[in-house]
Amino acid sequence: MSISFLDLATDGCRGLMPYQPGKPLSELEREYGIRDAVKLASNENPLGPSPKAIAAVRAALDDLELYPDGNGFELKAALARHHSLDPSCITLGNGSNDVLDLLGRAFLCPGRNSVYSEHAFIVYLLTTQACNAAHRVAKAHDGARGPRYGHDLDAMRAQVDEQTAVVFIANPNNPTGTWLGRAELEGFLAELPERVIAVVDEAYTEYVREPDFPDATRWLDRFPNLVVTRTFSKAYGLAGLRVGYALSHPEIADLLNRERHPFNVNSLALVAAEAALDDGEHLQRSVRVNGEGLEFLAAAFDRLKLAYIPSVGNFIAVDVGGPARPVYEGLLHEGVIVRPVGGYGMPNHLRITVGTAEQNERVVKALHKVLGAER
Repeated sequence: MSISFLDLATDGCRGLMPYQPGKPLSELEREYGIRDAVKLASNENPLGPSPKAIAAVRAALDDLELYPDGNGFELKAALARHHSLDPSCITLGNGSNDVLDLLGRAFLCPGRNSVYSEHAFIVYLLTTQACNAAHRVAKAHDGARGPRYGHDLDAMRAQVDEQTAVVFIANPNNPTGTWLGRAELEGFLAELPERVIAVVDEAYTEYVREPDFPDATRWLDRFPNLVVTRTFSKAYGLAGLRVGYALSHPEIADLLNRERHPFNVNSLALVAAEAALDDGEHLQRSVRVNGEGLEFLAAAFDRLKLAYIPSVGNFIAVDVGGPARPVYEGLLHEGVIVRPVGGYGMPNHLRITVGTAEQNERVVKALHKVLGAER
């Protein structure tokens, strides 16, 4: 072959590395000859989706020859009622990753930059780079003035310059589980120039039980440059169907919908999300089970004398006291999949999704065994 296709690609594409998802159960069992493995790597809801969502999907199976509603009218109407907003403020996505990508394509390009925190969700980097824009990474808190590994909004504010088009804020943040309180986040948004799009990524917000945790959707009227992203993949248990959304000023939503691919949310996802939104009982149960699991894992790490980052999401990052990769591999041999987060600048940490009580006990026993062998 006389040409290199790599040379033909854009600068942004050439520098990208594919997103690395959590190891699938089938792959682990196939490679290691293990049965009855558990996956606690991708922050999925261990209770699964609402029974109402499952029933809605089954009812829609007979219409698979038809394209979905490209505008998502019914789901938008349900979300508008849920958030007390006009449907013109809503952009639907194939998961919230999709709307984050739409934001990049709408507002980022060569000569512009995005700002986000160290240890923040890696999709902010991937989206920025794919758009051939620059990225400015603010140092996270070191523990002196704020929670270690958490967003330092003063440091983020200092990174904003005339070329900044988008600021990404994860609240709570993945993979650290850290969060921002109401006053500090509101103050940051108030000081941000109106020309900068402020993206508050609230993928895990349903799990948070802290009284001072803000709901940024309540500020959309005050900050026209604010975009809030949500997902049905986490607390609502619909990760396999991929549906998320953004809430914003109608003019921003109009721009995002211009970038949005036709039929980007499939028909099963549309009906499942609408039904899930209507099942508050299942959501409350998911939040309760998660809170109990977080407490169990934190207490277990205390007994093992392992440092961890206090989390308000459905996962917790634990410092295993040395390089985490060998511990991760050891857990695979025990039939437990977790997530190493060295790519986030945390080489000694493993991120562990909160599972059922039985799954949480299993990961703790496996961790105790592997660490005993390592030490």
